[in-house]
Amino acid sequence: MSKIAVFGAGGRAGRAVVAEALRRGHQVVPVVRNPADHEDLAGVAGDVTSVADVERIAGEADAVVAAVYDPGSSDFFRAAAGALASGVNGRRLVWVGLASILPMASGELLMDSPGYPQAYRGFSLAHASAVEVFNSSDLDWVSIAPSGDFDHENPARVGSYRLTPADAGLRISYADLAIAVLDEIDDPRHHRTLLGVSSGTMTG
Repeated sequence: MSKIAVFGAGGRAGRAVVAEALRRGHQVVPVVRNPADHEDLAGVAGDVTSVADVERIAGEADAVVAAVYDPGSSDFFRAAAGALASGVNGRRLVWVGLASILPMASGELLMDSPGYPQAYRGFSLAHASAVEVFNSSDLDWVSIAPSGDFDHENPARVGSYRLTPADAGLRISYADLAIAVLDEIDDPRHHRTLLGVSSGTMTG
């Protein structure tokens, strides 16, 4: 059993990660900005952009998950990545990433493919800036994202997933993405890289 700190535990991905970790018998520290807004989680207050908060919380954990989101600031993801890179102090970090910055089978990034919606390109670039921070650190990190998008029509836990290149047509539930996140904590196989996951039986 490990003790896992989950930043962004109040969001859909974060809640799924908390549930999967508890299912596996881990001890979980849900981290949210305002615990009063998430009383069901019994979480602790923490700001993922604060090195002091990350150090304090990660210091009592064996691994850290960051499933964080802030649509209001282009600097948020870079700031979060910087605090995590400085504050996790040698612990494994799993970052819940974004499909649009994953490479497709051709090698081209999904956000650069013809016809891909560009309305949120700034958001994609903000996520990419976080990866730049991770790459410039010595952190043991992996980013896991849907290869296409989350499946909002069929959100149930299937219990399996595949590692796949980016493809706008692929889907995965939050619960199944959480399985991939916990697999990379329980049995780390990928380091300092971006992974895309989609529904189905894992083949590799």
